[in-house]
Amino acid sequence: MNQKPKVGVGVILCKENKVLLLKRKNAHGEGSWAPPGGHLEFNEELEDCVRREVEEETGLKVKNIKFIGITNDMFIEEGKHYLTVFMVCDYGSGEAEIKEPEKCTGMDWFDWSNLPENLFLPLQNFIEQRHKFSYEKQD
Repeated sequence: MNQKPKVGVGVILCKENKVLLLKRKNAHGEGSWAPPGGHLEFNEELEDCVRREVEEETGLKVKNIKFIGITNDMFIEEGKHYLTVFMVCDYGSGEAEIKEPEKCTGMDWFDWSNLPENLFLPLQNFIEQRHKFSYEKQD
């Protein structure tokens, strides 16, 4: 068996001190809250992936896109392994709407300090990694 990790992109989309999360459906992590995002396509720039995925999933335009981290995410039960590249950006324009109802059952803006309970594994790993790094930096 010659399986290799796939590359996912998670988008921390900010608007008025809140982040947009979508409730996953019909995919690994079903029922969990995740940032917009998806697979990085062959020969695609990260910034282009961010723009494409956010618009496909929410109808929104974004601006000020920046890299903020990477996580190593192993979905043991599903037999999946991803490296997730996290990018942060600001809301640009548009009204958020569920554009892919077959993949998403809900969408909402959350305070970063008050996220919902059931977070998608890559987002959990990203938060834990940032917390650990912040804690280690203070020592």
